[in-house]
Amino acid sequence: MSTDTVSAPDRDLLRPLRYLWRVPLLLVHVVLGILLCSLILSWNQHVVMKNGREPFAHRTIRWWSTALLRIFGLRSVRVGKPLADPVLFVANHTSWLDIELLHSQRAACFVAKAEIASWPLVGWLAASGGTIFHRRGNNHSLATVMQVMVDRLRAGRSVAVFPEGGTGHNGVLRVFHARIFQAALDAEVPVQPVALRFARDGRRVIDAGFRDGENFMQNFLRLLGEAPMDAEVHFLDPVPSTPEARRRMAEVSRERIAVALEDRAA
Repeated sequence: MSTDTVSAPDRDLLRPLRYLWRVPLLLVHVVLGILLCSLILSWNQHVVMKNGREPFAHRTIRWWSTALLRIFGLRSVRVGKPLADPVLFVANHTSWLDIELLHSQRAACFVAKAEIASWPLVGWLAASGGTIFHRRGNNHSLATVMQVMVDRLRAGRSVAVFPEGGTGHNGVLRVFHARIFQAALDAEVPVQPVALRFARDGRRVIDAGFRDGENFMQNFLRLLGEAPMDAEVHFLDPVPSTPEARRRMAEVSRERIAVALEDRAA
């Protein structure tokens, strides 16, 4: 595997110029998001795909997410084909943008940390998009979240989770927690691994996500001024269901994602 690159040189003379046009566009886009949630998403949270046809509300989520990525200089690129709803998507997690990245290709109900629900505006936007909030380290919360996941999947909605249980750093793919796969088994839906990969000129960018010691606002401002790059969404082969071995399902998912994250040119 070849050496991973960083997102941009430390001295980027064009960074101030990018802020000049990206900040106003971002503000307008947030206002547009509020309007879309109020007029469309909040009234269509439970709409589902029928006969493989994507509902208008889901297309709205995809459009808004794709446009948000473009404001940050990210071009959303799909590799492979997502399964039709309902499906449990399991993805690697390195950035707060990962949710929007997957949403740019397929609207799904994400499982996210409970703290987000209390964030001004962001919590409301996330809830309007069908986010399922989980209080980490709370077994009762996990049991409740698992049941909500099963209910959503049985109702025809896809659910997306990050089995690592948190964001990774420096391109390291952490161990996948196996318990979350039980929701797919209970709902009798397929599991499809998804590799989320940031790249420039075909080479993986490992620090597009959080750097060590970097908080959300620092990461947000850094990425808002970054040079353009690709944001790849790799939909991989579904993982065989093995009710007696959730751990094996987690390991296979992680292995397939790890391969997709690698740089192909060596």
